[in-house]
Amino acid sequence: MTLTAAGVPFSQHVYEHDPAARSYGQEAVDALGLPAEQMFKTLLVDTGAGLAVAVVPVAGSLDLKAMASALGVKRVGMADPGAAQRSSGYVLGGISPVGQKRALPTVVDESAELFDVVYVSGGRRGFDIGLSPTDLVRVTGAVLADIAR
Repeated sequence: MTLTAAGVPFSQHVYEHDPAARSYGQEAVDALGLPAEQMFKTLLVDTGAGLAVAVVPVAGSLDLKAMASALGVKRVGMADPGAAQRSSGYVLGGISPVGQKRALPTVVDESAELFDVVYVSGGRRGFDIGLSPTDLVRVTGAVLADIAR
């Protein structure tokens, strides 16, 4: 479901993507002038039984053990990049937690609650959206957990 269809207010932020960028998240932080703690990256993990989505601040990294615990599984590993793209329908560096081709179990780092607005990829490199963490959790069916380090 799209944010518009769900009636979720959001802002759109476009910037010129640099193909040589080493970190898509940091590129967005720098281009938009936002705190790295408020910009969230979308990562897909493999649970062994399928894929799941982790949404963590650009300022940190995903704690795989904490993610596994939040999902109630023994362990997770980072998803194969090709599988992540096929499952989400988005290109690496532009994977949005919203509007993926398949609804996957989703966990948003609880630090999102510290902000009135968080920023995530809008579905392509060079395009981010801002929305309330409450709306992000609602539209993705996510749970909040401490999954970042």
